[in-house]
Amino acid sequence: MGREAVCTCDWNGTVAEVKALLETNEIILRGAIRKRVPFNEIKNVNTNADRLNFNVAGEAVQLVLGSAAEKWAAAINNPPPTLARKLGITDTTVVRVIGEVCDEALNEALAAAKIANKDAGLILACVDSPESLNAALRDAKAQLHKGVPIWMVYAKGKGHAINETTVRSLLRENGMIDTKVASVSAKYTALRFIYRNTP
Repeated sequence: MGREAVCTCDWNGTVAEVKALLETNEIILRGAIRKRVPFNEIKNVNTNADRLNFNVAGEAVQLVLGSAAEKWAAAINNPPPTLARKLGITDTTVVRVIGEVCDEALNEALAAAKIANKDAGLILACVDSPESLNAALRDAKAQLHKGVPIWMVYAKGKGHAINETTVRSLLRENGMIDTKVASVSAKYTALRFIYRNTP
């Protein structure tokens, strides 16, 4: 998210000028008051004119942000969806994993899921070549024909054995359609596919 402001901070009675950074999941304060506060620890977020007010561990905090106060409050109250949520993974989702998961963000997203080959409600395939892409389709064929969606996870950028065009072309040739895209991390992206005609 990367928004930042030099502003006055009142942290439970201690007042100082700080550099405040609004990141994806936290606020960072630098200067005379140094804090790193995850959004999930911030309570009672509200604004009063140009001031952002909230509580952290029972302590009252106020940042004088000017016209940005409302936007910061909205960002804290409505953080972006987690990768697990973007992929459709919950603590009740049974996920079949094909290939080696070599991305920390993806491992974190899978941590809450039940990993199993049978009775999967979602398939996640990590692929790095046309061969592994074809192998994933062969391995998952029976489940795919039952309507189970598959996420194809592959490396971003140039210089890799497969790219978005390769993945889309091959799966469309096999009668599948892509229904979603998700950025996994700085290195990986994912496309979700399902058969056009499933029961």
